[in-house]
Amino acid sequence: MTTNAKDHLRIGVDLGGTKIEGLALGVDGVVLARRRIAAPREDYAATLGAINGVVTALVADVGPYAVSVTATVGIGMPGSISPASGLVQNANSHWLNGRTFDKDLREALGFPVRFANDANCFTLSEAVDGAGAGATSAFGVILGTGVGGGLVLGGRLVDGPRGICGEWGHNSLPWPTGCETPGPACWCGRHGCLESWVSGPALERDHCRETGENLSTEEISAQAEHGDAAAVASLARHTQRLARGLAHVINIIDPEVIVLGGGLSNLAHLYRDLPAAIAPHLFTDAPSVRVLPPRWGDASGVRGAAWLWD
Repeated sequence: MTTNAKDHLRIGVDLGGTKIEGLALGVDGVVLARRRIAAPREDYAATLGAINGVVTALVADVGPYAVSVTATVGIGMPGSISPASGLVQNANSHWLNGRTFDKDLREALGFPVRFANDANCFTLSEAVDGAGAGATSAFGVILGTGVGGGLVLGGRLVDGPRGICGEWGHNSLPWPTGCETPGPACWCGRHGCLESWVSGPALERDHCRETGENLSTEEISAQAEHGDAAAVASLARHTQRLARGLAHVINIIDPEVIVLGGGLSNLAHLYRDLPAAIAPHLFTDAPSVRVLPPRWGDASGVRGAAWLWD
């Protein structure tokens, strides 16, 4: 379905592990209304009800505009809808897995609805009018509680026949050293996934293993800024592992720009150190890499969900 931007209300919903955020976009991406609530946990029916409540509230907030135009809903979600079974797959919000989430939510909302992985939504937002605007190709990276990614080519989101395009977080850490094999256990059942090495919790666990200090990512970063050698070393290990993971992606799809998202995208040293750390692993004589912070910050996911309808 293609609609005219002049008479189109785009509603986006970002379903996270701890929060559900929704917004309504009008002409040219202007934000007309925004809502954020805590996300239910371990409860599928409550999740459906909460999303319905957010969408209903946004429509009410927009008021007469909502009934005078075509309205659509985009949902950014953990995991994806399997094209083979029609069921949710690979969601770390495990109570969604195996459910007919798209069917159930369409029936509840009564609007045309599209679904995409939350990392795909982040990437679409940053490619449309964010840090990657104008680039022919953009790879978006989520570095938070989990690790995900998305690919936009020529302004279009690439998904794939299995609905898993961009799931680089569940590839193994490339070029591992002896102490990195087989790697930490991952929630997916494997060992050594990139998510188990470069997510926020993974950085914290690595620092604790090396120092015995149980610190948050923010505390590790703050100590590093004050010259603490152990914290500096933890961030350096993390950067090198992240660089190897991203180099593997670049060698396959060669994106023009990489945009970082998630909580770790706030770590300023990544934009300084990552390009040089990536370069030795690239199969090219021109290893310059553009690694950028997101324009829209933590709002990128919900904006990208709304942009699923163009």
